[in-house]
Amino acid sequence: MYRTHNCGELRLSNIGNQVALAGWVAKTRLLGSMAFVDLRDRYGITQLAFNEETNKEMLDIAETLGREFVIQVEGVVAERSSKNPNIGTGEIELIVSKVVILNESITPPFTIETDTDGGDDLRMQYRYLDLRRDVIRKNLELRHKLAQLIRSYLSGKDFLEVETPVLIKSTPEGARDFVVPSRLNPGSWYALPQSPQTFKQLLMVSGFDRYFQIVKCFRDEDLRADRQPEFTQIDCEMSFVDKEDVLNLFEGMMKNLFKDVKGIDLPDFPRMTYADAMKYYGNDKPDTRFGMEFVALKGEDEDLVSSKGFSVFDTVESVISIAVPGGAAYTRKQIDALVDWVKRPQIGATGLIWIKKDEQGNLKSSVDKFYSIDDLKSWESALSLENGDMGLLMAGAYGKVHKQMSELRLHMGSELGLRKPGEFSPLWVVDFPLLEFDEEQNRYHAMHHPFTSPLKEHLDKLHSHPGEVNANAYDMVINGVEIGGGSIRIHDQELQAKMFELLGFTDEEAKAQFGFLMNAFKYGAPPHGGIALGFDRLCSLMGGSESIRDFIAFPKNNSGRDVMIDAPAPLTKEQLEDLELS
Repeated sequence: MYRTHNCGELRLSNIGNQVALAGWVAKTRLLGSMAFVDLRDRYGITQLAFNEETNKEMLDIAETLGREFVIQVEGVVAERSSKNPNIGTGEIELIVSKVVILNESITPPFTIETDTDGGDDLRMQYRYLDLRRDVIRKNLELRHKLAQLIRSYLSGKDFLEVETPVLIKSTPEGARDFVVPSRLNPGSWYALPQSPQTFKQLLMVSGFDRYFQIVKCFRDEDLRADRQPEFTQIDCEMSFVDKEDVLNLFEGMMKNLFKDVKGIDLPDFPRMTYADAMKYYGNDKPDTRFGMEFVALKGEDEDLVSSKGFSVFDTVESVISIAVPGGAAYTRKQIDALVDWVKRPQIGATGLIWIKKDEQGNLKSSVDKFYSIDDLKSWESALSLENGDMGLLMAGAYGKVHKQMSELRLHMGSELGLRKPGEFSPLWVVDFPLLEFDEEQNRYHAMHHPFTSPLKEHLDKLHSHPGEVNANAYDMVINGVEIGGGSIRIHDQELQAKMFELLGFTDEEAKAQFGFLMNAFKYGAPPHGGIALGFDRLCSLMGGSESIRDFIAFPKNNSGRDVMIDAPAPLTKEQLEDLELS
């Protein structure tokens, strides 16, 4: 037996016990006639003590132990004279009587500690070493715990976990597919699923009633901190439900997760329409931990800025503003920094106008020479400025300036410490447009996917004004992060055919791509709907990280590469010939 206990287990109650431990050498401290070694495994760290007076042979061996050597030790548990309150085993140590070196290690390329000296690229290259760090291990333990709780919750609600295929058929809608050539069917290709969408709908046609799966999905798209080419989602579908049934069940699941994992009682999730999210926050996943809602000073049947001689405001479609609490204290240098920030290519604004209300209630702006005190008071009133506040104004085309102001609002929220990581503000965003029009392709695209049902009250507009139709769709948003989204699906064959027509599919194309689903609907499809939640994003949100890579055992880098195994990589000539690709 290599060990009787793990390295995070021993306590004062074990004093005097003869035990065996095994693990990795995390740190060695040589003090002449004494030595101390921190032995690490998945469960924690135990201090090993070596003393020349009691066992010189063991001290000699301790002096040969390098970082990350794999060793087995035996000895007696003793109380530490210098205790460490930061670890569970900090009150004891092991007086070593036997050491077996199970495997030596070369010097690792970075320190395997919480505060490591390894950069992201280096740690990804040696991910198997990075995984030994306590912080990464805890992230994966959180991921495991969440998965167990999710399975338990959904199973308790009569959901069945069903696996769906990984090799499927490519479809033109959505993001780019990863494709796999078929050796047995030369010239034909599988696709890796972006979502099990059609299969979970078929399971509803099959009468399974409630399905879930914690499933790998794949999208060949540009990457950033919260995206990976392969990702995991909590995929769910239910029969004989409406929107309220879905929202209530998964709001309940999220409340349970936060209570069990973080000890936090989430409030009831408010509902916000897509139109209001865009109007007041400039995006469809607003961070509602803080205010600073948009106020239109021009546009939306309001104009408090035109015809005053300031050509910038006279010539634009929209002027949007936010009130920054305490912002009147900003210096000219700080404001110039904000102007430079919004002018960056990532934001693309041409400038920034400000109005301040000092602690005495006096108003001043960067465009005083164009606007009277009465004009500024109208801005003050619209923005509800308090003493000490500042208003920030941006001008431009409606959609563009809303997007720019959204970025500025989030930046100000971070700069002022209003986006507190320990606070959680959830909501549902509902009533999305069913379709969005692509000017370049002169056609509609589905805002979510082609199987999303329109709102019943908008069915009459589907033929006459399809661009005005809202979807029976919903997104779960927490702290400005889209955790997941779903919809009530189309279950009527004729309505689904009309949807394909609006999306520009010919009858032949719709049959070729989705004929199997259309045929299934002929055999009695129940009303159904569901949701898919991003499991990686949920882990990072609850773990307090902005990057999902910290919660994936073997992630890809920002270029979609696995630098540890050097993938993707070329195939051999023989492999290409087998696939008839050479």
